[in-house]
Amino acid sequence: MAGTGTVATSEELAVLVRNDFIESRHAGSVVVVDPTGTVSFSKGDPDAEVFPRSAMKLFQAMGIMSTGIELMGTHAAIATASHNGSADHVALVREVLSRGEFMDGDLRCASEWPIDKAMLKQVYLANGGPEPIYHCCSGKHAAMLLACLEQDWPTSTYLDPTHPLQLRIRDVIEYLTGETITHSAVDGCGAPVHAMPLTALARGVAKLITSDDSAPFNIGSSSTALTSAMLATPWVVGAPGEPDTVIMEELGFIAKSGYEGVFLIATPDGTTVATKILDGNLRTAPIVALQALVRVGALSQAQMDALVPRLHTEVYGGGNVVGELRTTF
Repeated sequence: MAGTGTVATSEELAVLVRNDFIESRHAGSVVVVDPTGTVSFSKGDPDAEVFPRSAMKLFQAMGIMSTGIELMGTHAAIATASHNGSADHVALVREVLSRGEFMDGDLRCASEWPIDKAMLKQVYLANGGPEPIYHCCSGKHAAMLLACLEQDWPTSTYLDPTHPLQLRIRDVIEYLTGETITHSAVDGCGAPVHAMPLTALARGVAKLITSDDSAPFNIGSSSTALTSAMLATPWVVGAPGEPDTVIMEELGFIAKSGYEGVFLIATPDGTTVATKILDGNLRTAPIVALQALVRVGALSQAQMDALVPRLHTEVYGGGNVVGELRTTF
């Protein structure tokens, strides 16, 4: 059976320490590429394929925007979001839907309860239930509907892997990563997700950021609009306090998490790091990615040390901090 890297090919990247005792060890792979896509640092097996999960939303957004729809500001940012279903996020998704006169019921993503506590309480008190609009990926799905409308493609089947929109997204991914897609699956939201080497994921993001007007699929101008929107409104991309949101706020670097331990960060010049924690521990991934940027000189140790307290790395015992999650390279 095809799969990601193995325990044997991975390396220890971080440990969780409780009262000077290593309680957990986290292995995986990490790779940094420079703006040209050349590998400058790696550990583990960065050539092993991974499902980027939500970290693939940058590529999906390029495919969506290549259809001719204009996504700017918060409407662009929400297309990359893994949001928490807050009232503000839901309002933005509905703004995008309304541009095509779509309704909540046109979304084909899975139904979920809001993660945001205030919105969850509101839905519960109104005798509501799980809905597609509350799904963390609903912004991406709303943008997909607009892309279908722009090209006069069917809107009810936009998640089908053979749908013209999904084929366009595949083409964009293969162009950016330089890899032919060989394995695909169904992501949590229902959209196709495509496996790629961790190095290809990093190279694809670096190429996206450094593309100019000569790039196909209108990637040059689309990537500028997208990354500017993400950095202008980091809270839209995730939620206040989430690692990718914090990194964008504090460093001005593009950051995006993906379920099952995937995390990527790209600096303004296109230096990009991608990491996969083998056991899917997403809490570990951001500090591993940041430490790898320190190793190549794209981030100072002082900058990282100042940021870490906001990344939920403390270990608690009896209500007090008794340890921490720390990198080991």
